[in-house]
Amino acid sequence: MKNCLLALLSALLLSGCGFLKSSESDIAPPLARKVVNTAFSQIGKKYQSGGKSPQSGFDCSGLVWWAYQKNGLTVPRRTVEQARAGAQVRRDNARPGDIVVFRAPYAVNGLHTGLYAGNSTFIHSPRTGSRVRAESMNQPYWSNKLLTVRRIVR
Repeated sequence: MKNCLLALLSALLLSGCGFLKSSESDIAPPLARKVVNTAFSQIGKKYQSGGKSPQSGFDCSGLVWWAYQKNGLTVPRRTVEQARAGAQVRRDNARPGDIVVFRAPYAVNGLHTGLYAGNSTFIHSPRTGSRVRAESMNQPYWSNKLLTVRRIVR
């Protein structure tokens, strides 16, 4: 059942439906969409502090790093560096594949990263005891914590 849901979600993302608005899908380069789909393939994997692989699990920056790395792109491994990577874009100009950076009082360095998936949704590995998941950036918890959106794939 889980594999069927992941396959359906990936198909929707690739077709420009589902989480992606048509305008976001049109402007997101294919490589950026591949990065998002790579991250989506890890939905349900466990959180692991310092984790950066499906085998060990992921922390937030490890998931972002791994999804880009699997698609031949280099981004920094640490959240602090991811928060400065690429070019800054406004939230309303975010497109699938962009790194989203939030204030996170529970995090050691006060930052949390994820990958923008479109339609105000992002993929991330939240914290100890949780699993990789997609969430709305419009939820009250996340909506006022967004610090920056970083574009890696132009």
